[in-house]
Amino acid sequence: MPTFCRHNRLLHHCPICAREQHVELTPVISPGSPRTGTGQRDRPKRASDRAGGPRESRTGTAGGSRQPGAAARLQVRRLERGADDGYRVELAPGLRSSVEAERLADELAFAATRLGALSERPPGLYAEVAGPGDVEERVWLAFLIAYLCPLDEEDPFAAVRAVRTPWRSPELPDLHAVRTGPRSAHDSTGTLRTLEAYRAWAGRGGSQAAAFTGDPGWTPERRFTRVFERLALPGLHRDVRFDLLVTLGCLGLFALTPGQLIVGGTDEVTVGAKRVLGIGERFVLEGRAAALARACALPLAALDLGLYNWQRGQRASVGLGPGAATDEAARARARAALEL
Repeated sequence: MPTFCRHNRLLHHCPICAREQHVELTPVISPGSPRTGTGQRDRPKRASDRAGGPRESRTGTAGGSRQPGAAARLQVRRLERGADDGYRVELAPGLRSSVEAERLADELAFAATRLGALSERPPGLYAEVAGPGDVEERVWLAFLIAYLCPLDEEDPFAAVRAVRTPWRSPELPDLHAVRTGPRSAHDSTGTLRTLEAYRAWAGRGGSQAAAFTGDPGWTPERRFTRVFERLALPGLHRDVRFDLLVTLGCLGLFALTPGQLIVGGTDEVTVGAKRVLGIGERFVLEGRAAALARACALPLAALDLGLYNWQRGQRASVGLGPGAATDEAARARARAALEL
């Protein structure tokens, strides 16, 4: 009986699992592969070939040239990987290096430390969001912090503090020269389309509070997912939406708790999750992410910033400031789960 591997391929056709299982790899031969030797058929020449004219590509352009701008839209990233030192762990089947596993444990612990700080002792402008006052002004400030992202400087909130405007004011922040943090969604051209779309979204709900609350009967997990979907506004990418909802939940403004990592696309969190968890299928990826969080005894939300920083290779403190300490107990739990 044929044996299939975890990549949904026949075991002897998978270059990864065949090596791990010490099975001889058999190359896949496509029925459409060109024949070799004397039995190869000659393809009839087209008129343009016979006449020596330019050859037409499948896209209909002469010479096979690409459409203008296609090369500019293509981005190729080289992913740096630690050397394979024989490290293997069931929770993170994509990892092959203990160095990468150590770094993952560090970033997960730091992300959990930040969540704890938001809940217990909010730093900087986060304290104003958590404090008393007009809830509409506090939610608007939380949105601006997530949208611009705190800087990795001694005063992470300096840029937000310089441009913020009241929610009740018709004047939007002047963002033409604003400095942004690593997870910002702000367009460098200074356009205000995202802020305008957000205000319109809140207006349709009656208020920001009503828009983030949704149905009062929702569970915190369902509310998180539904509001995340509804926040799919122009220019507002996954990272900002996820962090905004996590922040509002930690600061106690709304009952919001992520029940899944909500991966998908090419963002750093999704790419990092695929690398660590060794799978690309979204349903399985979400299940493995939840299992990793449970084994580390960390909130699922910690995987968001943790995987982002791990994949990026450079820590974004997102409000805690450079040199912020990491909870050693959280680090120890993550290391134990990853069998380090």
